[in-house]
Amino acid sequence: MRSPEPLIFEISKPGRRAYSLPELDVPARDVAELLPESEIRREPAGLPEVSEIDLVRHFTRLSQLNHGVDIGFYPLGSCTMKYNPKVNEDAANLPGFNNIHPYVPDELAQGALQLMYELQSYLAEIAGMDYVSLQPAAGAHGELAGILIIRAYHRARNDMKRTKILIPDSAHGTNPASAALGGFTVVEVPSDERGGVDVEALEAAMDETVAGLMLTNPNTLGLFDENIQRIEKIVHSKGGLLYYDGANANAILGTSRPGDMGFDVLHFNLHKTFGTPHGGGGPGSGPVAVKSFLEPFLPVPTVVLEDGKYRLSYDRPQTIGRMKSFYGNFLVMVKAYAYIRSLGPDGLREASRDAVLNANYILRRIAGYYDVPYDRHCKHEFVISPGKIKKETGVRTLDISKRLLDYGVHPPTNYFPLIVDEALMIEPTETESKETLDYFADALIAIAKEAYEDPEAVKSAPHTTVVGRLDEAGAARNLNIRWEKPE
Repeated sequence: MRSPEPLIFEISKPGRRAYSLPELDVPARDVAELLPESEIRREPAGLPEVSEIDLVRHFTRLSQLNHGVDIGFYPLGSCTMKYNPKVNEDAANLPGFNNIHPYVPDELAQGALQLMYELQSYLAEIAGMDYVSLQPAAGAHGELAGILIIRAYHRARNDMKRTKILIPDSAHGTNPASAALGGFTVVEVPSDERGGVDVEALEAAMDETVAGLMLTNPNTLGLFDENIQRIEKIVHSKGGLLYYDGANANAILGTSRPGDMGFDVLHFNLHKTFGTPHGGGGPGSGPVAVKSFLEPFLPVPTVVLEDGKYRLSYDRPQTIGRMKSFYGNFLVMVKAYAYIRSLGPDGLREASRDAVLNANYILRRIAGYYDVPYDRHCKHEFVISPGKIKKETGVRTLDISKRLLDYGVHPPTNYFPLIVDEALMIEPTETESKETLDYFADALIAIAKEAYEDPEAVKSAPHTTVVGRLDEAGAARNLNIRWEKPE
């Protein structure tokens, strides 16, 4: 049952307290003498005055108003919002990990360094690469590290004419941003009728001014590129490098490896593929992996094992430098390590295969009700479109997504990739039951029918949430997240 007063935020009443502080054990006059005059408050801070029970109920109520992966289904395409095993949280909360200081000497951090060293090895094996740096703090951060490594490689060879990065038109939006931040000009490569890279267009664009191609396989359409071997030969024959965006790696664990496809550098998203919570701006982790010829350019420090001891190594003259303060988001690494160790090779492979199975199951259940722009066997995600529905009823992707909220389901990714009109990108992950998948498919089918029977009900959704449809563009442009004491 919904709270009877979910939107009452102002519950402050003078004189109420949710805390009590001990008596000051330092004479007030001494405090006044020790503190600068400018730091002494002359009037109350104007904070809310509430009782403890009102405070607890207020924040508990707020927590229930938001959707999360521990509340319900979260089929957000290309984000891999899988369930996060709580044992990983327990591992990260172990005192030896949770309380370690980032500046502790290497000799007092052997356990943490061993975990990082072994995680590097696991990720290298999973990727089919030779070396890994755990330093990047997020996926886009890992992308930037990879791009800087590509730039450093070409500059080390005095190949200064390579000023372009090729990026498919179906790529993640961070790809062109990372390439531009790395100092490159972005050149878009179109997709073919099968949803993969247009090989002829790639061949025409690939020359000695191109530093590399950024690609993910499967791509954002959830499709494995059938021409990956041809693509690899085209790029490498002209001296370019292949970059793998690991955001979709949940589809390939234990089955195919980017390094075996011919990729030279990639990043992983530990907060997607390896069961670590993410969202709301963090925390994340985007380790970058490379083939051996790119190892000299990795960011410093890296974790090395010498004479039975682990240490952080800065001995890398051609490094791109440091990507982050300290050594990355360590506790995210702990959770990913626990995830990999608990599943093992067979478990990781089964997770990916279940993710692919779940995506294809939903796709086939709803295919008769929505347009399927690339009607192929998908991998971990797929893209549909209500193009016909929109044309005949006026109901758009946004309306369908808002209506899904009434069914207690978080909407899929909207309007991406841009090459599909009114795109809905759906990724169920491997952690959902058949009952949940059926409920979601039934909801999408019901909404497709509602679009014809009562289009205004869909266009005005949501109806059962605490607030109705919001001006999201206005809210994003005019953020107001600060509480101010009422006049």
